[in-house]
Amino acid sequence: MKPVEEARTTLPAPEASAARPEIALLLSVVFLAYLAQMTLNPIIAPLSREVGLAEWQIGATISIAAVMLVLTSQFWGQRSQSWGRKPVLVAAFTLAMVTMSLFALLAWLGMIGTIAGIELFVLFVLLRGVGFGTAISAVLPTAQAYIADVTSDETARVKGMAGIGAVQGISMIAGSVVGGVLSVLGVLAPLIAVPVLLAGGLILVAVRLRREPRHRLVDKPARVSPLDARVWPFLLAGFGMYMALGFIQILLGFIVQDRLGLDTESTGLVTGGALLLAGLGLIVAQAVVVPRSRWSPATLLRVGGAIAFVGFALLIPDAGAAPLFASILLIGLGLGIATPGFTAGPTLMVDRDEQGGLAGLTTATVGLTFVIAPTASTALYGLGAAIPIVVGTAVMAVVTTFVLVHPRFRRLPVPAPGPPPA
Repeated sequence: MKPVEEARTTLPAPEASAARPEIALLLSVVFLAYLAQMTLNPIIAPLSREVGLAEWQIGATISIAAVMLVLTSQFWGQRSQSWGRKPVLVAAFTLAMVTMSLFALLAWLGMIGTIAGIELFVLFVLLRGVGFGTAISAVLPTAQAYIADVTSDETARVKGMAGIGAVQGISMIAGSVVGGVLSVLGVLAPLIAVPVLLAGGLILVAVRLRREPRHRLVDKPARVSPLDARVWPFLLAGFGMYMALGFIQILLGFIVQDRLGLDTESTGLVTGGALLLAGLGLIVAQAVVVPRSRWSPATLLRVGGAIAFVGFALLIPDAGAAPLFASILLIGLGLGIATPGFTAGPTLMVDRDEQGGLAGLTTATVGLTFVIAPTASTALYGLGAAIPIVVGTAVMAVVTTFVLVHPRFRRLPVPAPGPPPA
């Protein structure tokens, strides 16, 4: 294991500057991938009821997608360094487009009763879970590894990671609008839009994204252990944050429908509005607060964690629409501030040949929470509507305390410029 305090190397400023025009294109690709995913969110709860699947079955489908994220993220992150970004993203978008086209067809067959019961559930898992989960797991580690590769100081690294988070927030807003508005036409309309968006991402990657020259690739990217002393505190903090989020994210449609007494079409529209507020919080955090504050990763985790905790606590009582929407906004704002601390912090601790593996590991850490949380939260929701929200609030309280007291968050090394890879 390398010394924790050792300064890490990245590309020197001239080479990093030359690579920066690709950042905007890569962020556009991230936007399209997550726009497609977010377009599904407002209608996933009413869709499950339209095709006759139980809440736990939808939770299990999302959990399987998260399993694939855990299993494949570090592989994709390393391959993005050894194969290059373009081949990885072409493969990912092709797989995502095919599986979600088949998923839309499957949903239609389920709605007309051609496929039902266990057969429908298994196909949901294979397409939305295994296929799409494997595909989407390539996008974020590829982008994060690239940002780490072309930034040479803590401020630029945090700003770059915040840029990824900002486009995710924008995609949440846009996806909420697209999914919510299209759901007025029926739940099939957003499902048809998803593969169209993914096809747009595939075309953008294939036509516009340049392949790196051979000397910029890493022949043997290093694997990073989740128990590595340099990074595990950040991974644990990120795991806790997204575990708390997972306890309410998949339930949001059910919470909106049950607390406000809405029908299927109205639920999609109002859930889209709630997700829009969460996305607005993310954008304000990562496009305004994080760049202007210039806070360290540790400070971002502390401030963001505290704000998110307040949002979770506000969601516990069934007090009507206004507190519900306010809580979702605060959760988005808090996690939007904290997430660049989680993603950028450990990149300051590792070498260039470890960045792909680390990016995959941080993505897998988030994915692991969605292996556990959707199934657990939907099961707990059946026992009592407030139970999963209380659990999420308690987890967020533990995370906030952890980042305040653990010594790893007191001082981080500053990456030193080094020679470009041979």
